[in-house]
Amino acid sequence: MNNRPCALITGASEGIGFELAKLFAADGYNLILVARNEQKLDNCAAHLRQSGIEVSTIAKDLFSRQAAFDLYDEVKAKGMQVDVLVNDAGQGLYGEFKDTDINRELSIIDLNVASLVILTKCFLKDMVARNEGKILNLASIASKVPGPWQSVYHGTKAFVLSFTEAIREELKDTGITVTALMPGATDTDFFNKANMQESRIVQDKSSLSNAADVAKDGYEAMQDDKDKVISGFKNKVQIAMSNLTPDSTVAHMMNEQQKPANE
Repeated sequence: MNNRPCALITGASEGIGFELAKLFAADGYNLILVARNEQKLDNCAAHLRQSGIEVSTIAKDLFSRQAAFDLYDEVKAKGMQVDVLVNDAGQGLYGEFKDTDINRELSIIDLNVASLVILTKCFLKDMVARNEGKILNLASIASKVPGPWQSVYHGTKAFVLSFTEAIREELKDTGITVTALMPGATDTDFFNKANMQESRIVQDKSSLSNAADVAKDGYEAMQDDKDKVISGFKNKVQIAMSNLTPDSTVAHMMNEQQKPANE
């Protein structure tokens, strides 16, 4: 690749990940796009190359921990330097925990937590050697509240936020920054993949955030070296109120928001 800075984005073929890729491209970053679907990646790459940047695509299924290690090895083998790591890939599963598929939930933990940790560990070591780099992790306002009907997803995002803030503190005297982006419910394919169309929170499409707006908030927070950003005014208000409310009450409120609309 040429001398432009390079950003690697997981979950880059759609939603917030693709919107982030557009912002990096507009600022002249070369890109490494990672997702499962090779055809979608190729389509995204063709669109982004119109900005005059170099775009590489790597199809990897990050539900597998080994795939995360393999991704790092492939990037290194190609001689690419990652200046910015964006851990966007993530997925949820809708339903009460007593009824949901444990194997799918373990896979989601591997995607949302294990692969994120692996990629952060691997690329961070290279950043430390250069004493420069940026990491943007997709957390969620789900990281701040208990999530009935999405208990595992909320738990994984609580991990992502805590992990991000911890390593940011460890790296405060270096040239490396770590930022958490915390969107609320956003108009992406997330709800389809989580089998969540019955949920009350999805019924009113007008209440969902726009993926491009979320990406812009996260991109600007990362460039401004902020520790985290809650995207959207109503989400900021919700989290401010939840911080003053007992967790049991917040859990009940989330249960009312997320349970099936017909209940």
